[in-house]
Amino acid sequence: IEERTSVLRRTADDDDPYERVVVANADQLAIVTALADPEPRPRLIDRCLVAAYDGGLDPLLVMTKSDLAPPDKLLELYGALDIPHVVTSREELESGDAADLVREHLDGKVTAFVGHSGVGKTTLVNALVPEDRRRLTGQVNAVTGRGRHTTTSALALPLADSGGWVVDTPGVRSFGLAHIDPSRVIHAFPDLEPGTEGCPRACSHDEPDCALDAWVTEGHADPARLYSLRRLLSTRERKEGD
Repeated sequence: IEERTSVLRRTADDDDPYERVVVANADQLAIVTALADPEPRPRLIDRCLVAAYDGGLDPLLVMTKSDLAPPDKLLELYGALDIPHVVTSREELESGDAADLVREHLDGKVTAFVGHSGVGKTTLVNALVPEDRRRLTGQVNAVTGRGRHTTTSALALPLADSGGWVVDTPGVRSFGLAHIDPSRVIHAFPDLEPGTEGCPRACSHDEPDCALDAWVTEGHADPARLYSLRRLLSTRERKEGD
């Protein structure tokens, strides 16, 4: 009825013409990923980031189960994007201490939580909104390594005494980007965007004549930022498991 301030959308796959609205009018997208059990899926994280940038949401990376594997590799992978992040252990997740770490990023905002099944997303939301603990959490299947879906539809829950809301969404196993125009991804990189003025028409930003190479060489931006942009753009052409 009213104009949306933001919208997070996905398609079933990159060839699906029908987009699905995950949540509208959220300020932030918390991408929850386990560091092990199940293994992190950077391509899925990339796809969520592209959808967040395109939809007008600020990303937040929440890494769980740090007692099973260190976060260093993922932090290095996304460091150039300057994404706020939180690292938690299973003990912190189960005790509720993880909720306190995440809550610092949620006050006064509407935050949608998204993640692969089994990463602890719903456990975290339950800790953030304890009065809603009636919802069940699932376990990771020991055979497939996949989690069991415990949330079947998006559910918005108010955060006590903060003015914020959390939106729990069903666990995802794919995040299609058929609806994303790759030309809009550059807007998430304000340090690189001015360098595109010298690019040829319809530049993919990953071709020999791309002006961004010279822009970075001249010291206007960190080379890692250009690498991150190109990795996110190429995500549009890859499947999550690649």
